[in-house]
Amino acid sequence: MTDHVLALDVGGTKIAAGLVDSRGAVLRRAVRPTPAHDAELAWQAVADLVAEVLDGTVPSAVGIGSAGPVDADAGTVSPININGWQAFPLRDRVQGLLPGVPVSLAGDGLCIALGEHWLGAGRGSRFMIGMVVSTGVGGGLVLDGKPFGGRTGNAGHIGHVVAEPDGWPCTCGGRGCVETVAGGPNMVRWAREQGWSGSDAIELERSARAGDSIAAAAFDRGGQAVGLAIAAAAAICDLDLAVIGGGISKAGDLLFDPIRRTLAVHAGLSFLRDLRVVRAERDDSGLVGAAALVLL
Repeated sequence: MTDHVLALDVGGTKIAAGLVDSRGAVLRRAVRPTPAHDAELAWQAVADLVAEVLDGTVPSAVGIGSAGPVDADAGTVSPININGWQAFPLRDRVQGLLPGVPVSLAGDGLCIALGEHWLGAGRGSRFMIGMVVSTGVGGGLVLDGKPFGGRTGNAGHIGHVVAEPDGWPCTCGGRGCVETVAGGPNMVRWAREQGWSGSDAIELERSARAGDSIAAAAFDRGGQAVGLAIAAAAAICDLDLAVIGGGISKAGDLLFDPIRRTLAVHAGLSFLRDLRVVRAERDDSGLVGAAALVLL
């Protein structure tokens, strides 16, 4: 057994595994698309990545960040975007691959926040939310310098704050969640309903930068929804920082300008005047945060 840990970041789009040292350096990593429509294929992808990254090494511990909801006590996950993983015993399945090695599980949003707080844009912040705006929208909280999972491990699930009460149904079972407005596929869907003819979020960004008013409006709507959610979370948790990563965040000002405009209107309380919104520094904050679960 080494002093290195195994980190797993399990999402609806991709699954990543890494061998991580005590300083947070990722020594080996591997990534695969998530077979999201087949429960056992999704598990097999996890098992294969573990074998590939470890290559015979026995880690001192395993940290797992997974799309949720999660049940941190039971070690189960019920990701909205992985069919068949309802109360899936992910912690015990991974434990079965590495008998005797301690395994910790948390939501991927919490791991993203923890990774950025430890080694990214959240360094030095005491009260922050870390977010991912990508295919979906997720988040996690670091409060008073410590990861905060709440009662079940799902605190900070900001993608399912309501942004439009009469909006689209969400895969979570609710309606009008931030994810239905700001998630990449939903931004594309909205733009296409308005007459835009492109196919994906990358093309949507290109169109917005080329002056297409519908594409620009899609980003504006998404940014406003994220800004409203941050304003609510900041008021409730007395936050000083929001760190945003994920594929849609790479659109930069197209997303961040409407977020900041929205906060200027809706985050008016005196204790929120110093609230900052910044882009994540790391593309692997979820993986590093999963390692932090067992390193810090």
